[in-house]
Amino acid sequence: MSEVITLATQPSKYDRLIAAARAEAPAVTIVAHPCDETSLSGAIEAAETGLIMPVLVGPEAKIRNVAAEHRLDLGRWEIVDVPHSHAAAAKAVALIREGSGELLMKGSLHTDELMHEVAASATGLRTERRISHVFVMDVPGHADTLFVTDAAINIFPDLEAKRDIVQNAIDLWVTIGLGEPRVAILSAVETVTTKIPSTIEAAALCKMAERGQITGGLLEGPLAFDNAIDPEAARIKGIKSPVAGHAQILVVPDLEAGNMLAKNLTFLTHADAAGIVLGARVPIVLTSRADSVRTRLASCAVAALYTARRRAAQVAAV
Repeated sequence: MSEVITLATQPSKYDRLIAAARAEAPAVTIVAHPCDETSLSGAIEAAETGLIMPVLVGPEAKIRNVAAEHRLDLGRWEIVDVPHSHAAAAKAVALIREGSGELLMKGSLHTDELMHEVAASATGLRTERRISHVFVMDVPGHADTLFVTDAAINIFPDLEAKRDIVQNAIDLWVTIGLGEPRVAILSAVETVTTKIPSTIEAAALCKMAERGQITGGLLEGPLAFDNAIDPEAARIKGIKSPVAGHAQILVVPDLEAGNMLAKNLTFLTHADAAGIVLGARVPIVLTSRADSVRTRLASCAVAALYTARRRAAQVAAV
């Protein structure tokens, strides 16, 4: 009861997402190799909060030892015993393919190890859409939730990959109930110039949106970071657009720029950065050992809410 009161009396961007996800049926979540205190407690906390129903995939003895050492209650949660992290990644993906889970969650194995299995052409979880990552950021003092994409998977995406990156982020924003997003295609400047190729791709993405190749959001670009999120900066530059100064989704030129942007917000403004991978058969929760409890719960909440709303849409379409 005290937790509900806290969410009601001190609402934040993450708290609202968590509360919305708790109102849905928990998503069956395959947790790959939760063999340290952070990953195992994160899965259990999300389960106890009512966000997920975890299936723990990894060496059973190791999982139980971690639980005993840190006094974690494994409760009624199923454990699928496999010998090591590589087997856990492969088995977790196989369970998703079999329809035994709606979400995939990274445990204590390396991200590359899990994503290698996800991306495998014959046995993985690929779709026709490019796989991409979205940081769901709660920035203190900023009114809107900010999405930053892609800052974790696609290193130097080409135009076609960026189209999918943008569409994945828009689909997430719309599906979890945040409305029609304002999408800024970022570069170093807000004018198109051949000297900076990302400005040309930004303009092309906006034209693709005009022609229906990207749907569901309002796009503007190229925009520099300041005139994407600050109305006064946009006014000074003479940029008149519903997106400029009010962007909610920030699409970065490449992984380096995105990673630096997300970490700058995290460490200089003390923003929280939940993370989710999209474009595969199911959403994938990627958590870090440095994530706070609140951030881990927010990552699970976003993925679970996205899954629940997609589930409801599929049922309604039948």
